[in-house]
Amino acid sequence: MFHKILIANRGEIAVRIIRACRNMGIRSVAVYSKEDKNSFHVQLADQRICIGEGPARNSYLNMERIVTAALNMGADAIHPGFGFLSENAEFVRLCEKNGLTFIGPKADVIDSMGNKSQARKTMMEAGVPVVPGTKDPVYDAENGIRLAEEIGYPVMIKASSGGGGKGMRVARSADEFEFQFNMAQIESANAFGDDTMYIEKFIENPRHVEIQIMADNFGNVAALGERDCSVQRNHQKLIEESPSPAIDDDIRSAMNRDAVLAAKAVNYTNAGTIEFILDPKGTYYFMEMNTRIQVEHGVTEMVTGTDLIIEQIRVAMGEPLSFKQEEIRLQGHAIECRINAEIPEKNFMPSPGVVRHLHLPAGNGVRVDTALYTGYRIPSEYDSMIAKVIVHAPDREAAIQKMRSALDEMVIIGVETNLDFQYQILRHSEFCEGRADTGFIGRILRLD
Repeated sequence: MFHKILIANRGEIAVRIIRACRNMGIRSVAVYSKEDKNSFHVQLADQRICIGEGPARNSYLNMERIVTAALNMGADAIHPGFGFLSENAEFVRLCEKNGLTFIGPKADVIDSMGNKSQARKTMMEAGVPVVPGTKDPVYDAENGIRLAEEIGYPVMIKASSGGGGKGMRVARSADEFEFQFNMAQIESANAFGDDTMYIEKFIENPRHVEIQIMADNFGNVAALGERDCSVQRNHQKLIEESPSPAIDDDIRSAMNRDAVLAAKAVNYTNAGTIEFILDPKGTYYFMEMNTRIQVEHGVTEMVTGTDLIIEQIRVAMGEPLSFKQEEIRLQGHAIECRINAEIPEKNFMPSPGVVRHLHLPAGNGVRVDTALYTGYRIPSEYDSMIAKVIVHAPDREAAIQKMRSALDEMVIIGVETNLDFQYQILRHSEFCEGRADTGFIGRILRLD
């Protein structure tokens, strides 16, 4: 068993991991920037150490400082959470070089799945359905336009090293392809230091459905059902739920099977997510693999009765999965709303500041993952997500009603939030009827 784990993250995911460590009798170390010195995760951990100034590049993205902190504090392992260094293969290798266990997949796997064009090629060879498109990288617009003609317009131009919506452009005709390709390539080079692109058929307003998988070091891989993440803005998810209202048992079974196949194709270990897009005809395609725990992992925990963070730690310690595939059953319905400190009426502008009053919802089947407390100053240097409200109920209709009740009860005074906007979504007929696709938020914003 690990004696001590350093959490290379902040906010609610750091709190979540610290609590899992406590439940396992493992000591925890919090790292923090000077801006985060009064954060809840710093107060909750057994030990804490400052790793730099506020900006992430000087603190939570500083690999050498984090590894040095872990060694100085006597940690056995590092849990990266999500974001920051969680999918950085170089960081994994640095941990291993210094005798620290990285709680996540191997560096080579992160490399192979982090490059989107390489991931597509791997999935094609494994027999997992992939959106029609290029198998090899594309480096210039001249070659790209020839390939786009073969695929058929409209096409999506994507950065091989991309994520978060950066380096992505849609070309609807040959006339606009060169411009869109060049713009996407510039964005990719600026954001990721890589101008390698790939092209795929653009599927208009699909559903975004992902499968949570967990794998150990003994070849065991289990799929823990799906999450529907279609409600998103600028490729950033707002609401996630499980099970998906868009698929039936046959599609669910096939998706779970292909997710396991994808994980085995790269000898995956630890927690991961296989992301699919689903077209209006019910055909699904592999989109990408996230080689880390997801923001929305709590939705899966609610419907499966598992603790994915504890399972991550156990697998990293060399233990086999604590469950078999046939033991995974989705019970009831879970929904998560991401609460952000932002102003929807001002193009979702971030709203940092001091939380002067806070009341969190509670009750049977209500869970709030957060690092907020009254008096806490939300910094401007980091992501605006400040809480995740998750509910569980016997069916989808009851879960929607429970979430409305939870959001009604939630009070955050001192900063602006998207609480009212989330409540608006939960009252919208498209969402309530299970018809919301990835174009849903764009449509309701235009209507408003």
